[in-house]
Amino acid sequence: MEKLIKFENTDEERALFGRGDKVAKRIREEFGVVMVSRNGHIKVEGTQEPVETACDVVNQLLRHLRSRGSLSVDDAMRIVESRGGAKGEREVNRNLSQPLVGSVRPKTSGQEAYSRSVDQYDVVFCVGPAGSGKTYLAVAKAIQHLKKGVVKRLVLVRPAVEAGEKLGFLPGDYRDKVNPYVRPLYDALNDMLEFGQIRRYVERDIIEVAPLAYMRGRTLDQAFIILDEAQNTTPAQMKMFLTRMGLHSKVVVTGDVTQMDLPANQQSGLNHALSVLNNVKGIGIVELGQADIVRHKVVQAIVSAYAREEGSTGNSSRG
Repeated sequence: MEKLIKFENTDEERALFGRGDKVAKRIREEFGVVMVSRNGHIKVEGTQEPVETACDVVNQLLRHLRSRGSLSVDDAMRIVESRGGAKGEREVNRNLSQPLVGSVRPKTSGQEAYSRSVDQYDVVFCVGPAGSGKTYLAVAKAIQHLKKGVVKRLVLVRPAVEAGEKLGFLPGDYRDKVNPYVRPLYDALNDMLEFGQIRRYVERDIIEVAPLAYMRGRTLDQAFIILDEAQNTTPAQMKMFLTRMGLHSKVVVTGDVTQMDLPANQQSGLNHALSVLNNVKGIGIVELGQADIVRHKVVQAIVSAYAREEGSTGNSSRG
């Protein structure tokens, strides 16, 4: 099988094939395809499934480049590794679910359980370490539900609490202040949808990305609602958020309870909710672990090292 992907300009070609051909070489290794740059195109050859997956990854890289104006080698490698994985992991994937959006799919048994839980329950809590796919898979499931017509809009929410900084300390107007907090949600959207499509969805209010404070007083019907970084909510904020859920809606709450940026004497709304709602019918709770980390392989080692240190001292990271 052979497929062609057209570059818009020479900068795109350099981003994928420049400086030692690192990015293209990694794609070839990960997916077992032949890939060459020729006459303003990428030509990808091989068997059907690897070619389709490799092309989907190339298109994802190009979307990233076109939406942000740059593509570092590190970012490119992260995207390739998150979609490829080790050969053994790809063998496991054959027994997992079909792709959610493009070729985005659960890569571990824990992520597969997470995906099934979102289908089964109207409210799902997912806790796990950095890089375990909590937010990325939630956004993929949200887009899947939107495209299938299960919901009419996506609402992606984050608390505006990060590493001791407050919105008022940042320069610029409201949008400039809010953007750093919701940027990771846009990053996931950019990986899965064309930039123009995201812009149209935002303009038509089909996709809304907002800080948690803007949820108060609302009722969200026929919506897929994601609360990211939920460990940085207070119990009152969590209750407020969960009660925004309207008819025919789904809610996914994600967070890492080891990385809280709240004041030391403030209880996390995520921990409180997990305790209070543990046995409530219709709510799913999923815990991902270090084995579910699908970022750069060193991230798993970093998380393990911090877990050992925190276990020996009895402290948890707050940054």
